[in-house]
This record gives sequence, C-alpha cells and structure tokens, in this order.
Amino acid sequence: MAFEQICDIQDITPGTGVCALFNGQQVAIFRPGEAEEIFAISNMDPFARSNVLSRGLICQHLDELWVASPLKKQRFNLSTGACMEDERFSIKAFTARVTNGKVEIAA
Repeated sequence: MAFEQICDIQDITPGTGVCALFNGQQVAIFRPGEAEEIFAISNMDPFARSNVLSRGLICQHLDELWVASPLKKQRFNLSTGACMEDERFSIKAFTARVTNGKVEIAA
C-alpha cells in the first residue's frame, strides 16, 4: 500500500481536525490527543452537503471515536465512517498513519 505525505503531525493541534486536499478531494484529518494517533475521513457532511467535518467536535461513545458535524450534529465514526444516527449514511474512511513525524494517507 502506497502512502502520500500530507503534513507534519505538529501542524495539527491535539483534540482538533484539519482539512487537506488529497487526490482531488477534501479529507478531514483528526488528532484526538497528544499521541501520534491520526484518523482521516471524507470532509463532506452528507446531510448538509458541505465540506465541514474537519471543523467538527471529536467525541467518544462506547470506546470509539466519532466526529460530530458542526452543522447538523450527526456523528461519524473516525475509523469506519459510519453514521451513528442513520446507518443509511456513511462517509469514506482512509487509512492514515504517522511516520517520522509526518502524517500520511494511503493512496
């Protein structure tokens, strides 16, 4: 699996997300805490049809991490992209990692 370098881990404040352009689409990249743990999902909120998920709030439910959309508040699983409130909706989740302080997403 090939990975593409996106940014430095230090560019993402712990507890927040950022948006990056990856293969022509917006991807929301989240750093839930101080550790070098990274998640990447589509930035497109399918309910609001807006690229806003990188601005959402990271939350935990049943030992899993989710992001709550800043517009309509639906929650999306950071590992799978599944929507908690409506299983008919899900978003793309990307394989992401940190290597030598650099955030990478699988191409």
